[in-house]
Amino acid sequence: QVYVSHRGVTAADFGLGESRPGVAMTPDTVMLWMSATKPLGAVAIAQQWERGKLALDDPVARHVPEFAQNGKDLITIRHILTHTAGIRSIEAGWPEESWEQIIAKICAMRIERDWTPGSKAGYSTHVSWFMLGEIVRRIDGRDYATYVRQEILEPLGMNDSWVAMPVNAYRGYGTRLGIMQKTEGDQVTDAGLDTEAACTNARPSGSGHGPVGELGRFYEMLLAGGALAGKRIISPQTTEALVARHRAGMYDHTFRHVMDWGLGFLLNSNQYGPDTVPYGYGPYASYRTYGHNGHQSTSAFADPENALAVAIVCNGMPGEPAHDRRMRAVHAAIYEDLEMRGK
Repeated sequence: QVYVSHRGVTAADFGLGESRPGVAMTPDTVMLWMSATKPLGAVAIAQQWERGKLALDDPVARHVPEFAQNGKDLITIRHILTHTAGIRSIEAGWPEESWEQIIAKICAMRIERDWTPGSKAGYSTHVSWFMLGEIVRRIDGRDYATYVRQEILEPLGMNDSWVAMPVNAYRGYGTRLGIMQKTEGDQVTDAGLDTEAACTNARPSGSGHGPVGELGRFYEMLLAGGALAGKRIISPQTTEALVARHRAGMYDHTFRHVMDWGLGFLLNSNQYGPDTVPYGYGPYASYRTYGHNGHQSTSAFADPENALAVAIVCNGMPGEPAHDRRMRAVHAAIYEDLEMRGK
């Protein structure tokens, strides 16, 4: 699926190929977003910040006291949003384990050896985002997926978008729900990320589903300063704060490349090597471009200098080198087709 809008006007909204064997991909197909889900958590935290419920430099343990175990007492919300906390990975057990069990495991884990929060950078694929969701849950009272649905997705008209679907919604979509597949090598296999358990249990880092055009609306909202179609999600000032450079020039020990980050948003880092930076936004994206991509599949971003919102999902994961080549080519083609090359 591809969605592109320029100055708020849709330039492309289409599907190609198959969403599952024998079923055509269309703009209405409900697809997995993988890690392009993460910015929803950043905006949810930003809403609590605006409401005076937290400060970005609060220790996580101020809101989830048991998180302080095993040397994690100094980790702040800002450290999590900038991937400098030093809690990159554990086997959480999703989707079989309950939310409460996963949070307990994360609270009990140790900070990585020789890691002072804020002094090193390393992308956290899943762990940190559960903690952001738990902070929102403890402040607001609603479970994280319900909060995001009611406070972000529904106000934006993203009516087929979810972090966790109710069972009846999952079953009701039927073949409208696309499946993510592994396509590396000679075999094509289901990645196992679109089962009922995976779709109905929230993973704040990557369980988002919806037509990619709806994900594009999320970036149109950010480009418009936090509001769309009369619905304000966050203020213009908060929008700017989220996508400012809070982490600049640091080597990322997960991606093994220097990369810049906002608060939960991956910023255009072409200045560190346009041909080598992982999960970037292509050769023509402006310096101020921000967004988030998903593992071997998804790209979603806003380019404010070009008034451009883009969301793309490929439902075959072909391995990192092949995905990098195809997404660079797609990003370049979008700018070339809109005659924005070099702007």
